[in-house]
Amino acid sequence: MKDQLLTVALAQISPVWLDKTATINKIEKAIKEAASKKSELVVFGETLLPGYPFWISLTDGAQFNSTVQKEIHAHYAQNAIVIENGDLDSICDLAEKNNIAIYLGIIERPLDRGGHSLYASLVYIDQKGEIRSVHRKLQPTYEERLTWSPGDGNGLLVHSLKAFTVGGLNCWENWMPLPRAALYGQGENLHISVWPGSDYNTKDITRFIARESRSYVIAVSGLMRKEDFPPNTPYLDEILENTPEVLGNGGSCIAGPDGEWVLEPVLYKEGLLIETLDFNRVLQERQNFDPVGHYSRPDVTQLHINRERQSTVRFAKE
Repeated sequence: MKDQLLTVALAQISPVWLDKTATINKIEKAIKEAASKKSELVVFGETLLPGYPFWISLTDGAQFNSTVQKEIHAHYAQNAIVIENGDLDSICDLAEKNNIAIYLGIIERPLDRGGHSLYASLVYIDQKGEIRSVHRKLQPTYEERLTWSPGDGNGLLVHSLKAFTVGGLNCWENWMPLPRAALYGQGENLHISVWPGSDYNTKDITRFIARESRSYVIAVSGLMRKEDFPPNTPYLDEILENTPEVLGNGGSCIAGPDGEWVLEPVLYKEGLLIETLDFNRVLQERQNFDPVGHYSRPDVTQLHINRERQSTVRFAKE
């Protein structure tokens, strides 16, 4: 049956770093290419739009009241995505026009949190071009906390895509057992994990999550090389002084529901990686283990989830 098969594209590309408009153009090109190759889902890495905050660890990011840090952060914020202002409209239009679903990692500057703080968000756009979920990373990792804010549970949602049920998490969220369980419990069988770019992150956990959940796992990483820093980057000389030749080497991959590789981690290669997944393999592997079905004990252990979008202010109804 055709609904049992899903063709997916992993977009392992670099951003035009901290340049919102140019990076959107690059993303749109990748969407069109994925659609031309009959892909029904295309996935982009964590915060690809407009890029990961590599400068923090390269420029003494923890220095308090630093002019350098303030100015780079402001540049980052200026190039962040304000969904309410229509910044993703052209990407949504492409999704509808090409009948392709999209998972896209963005830096979000949401108006419902005042419009100034930044969040690492994973956006799901369906084949009709509608934004169905915006998952703000629950816990920024290590130096990320110097520029990103902690998210909430509002985006812990799954979505139907042909025979599959798809959900996703950002980077080290994938190590958090309870958010994974939140998605499993909603029927997830195609898990999306997005990363800034390193096989160090994807080579082990991708297969582990697949084996734990008996689901397909698609891990998508970006690329970032020294030459990917645009010349108009604030304090570029200071950033490049301590920058290695490669900051993100890719490592995008797919594991099957048995935990074995469908696509082993791909390093240093920029472009689309395309595979077709068969839903029937999920049912085969759930025969002996289903973490939220026959191999669970909700009478003993249960997970309670708060999916309310958090805000500092609440207004009573008039």
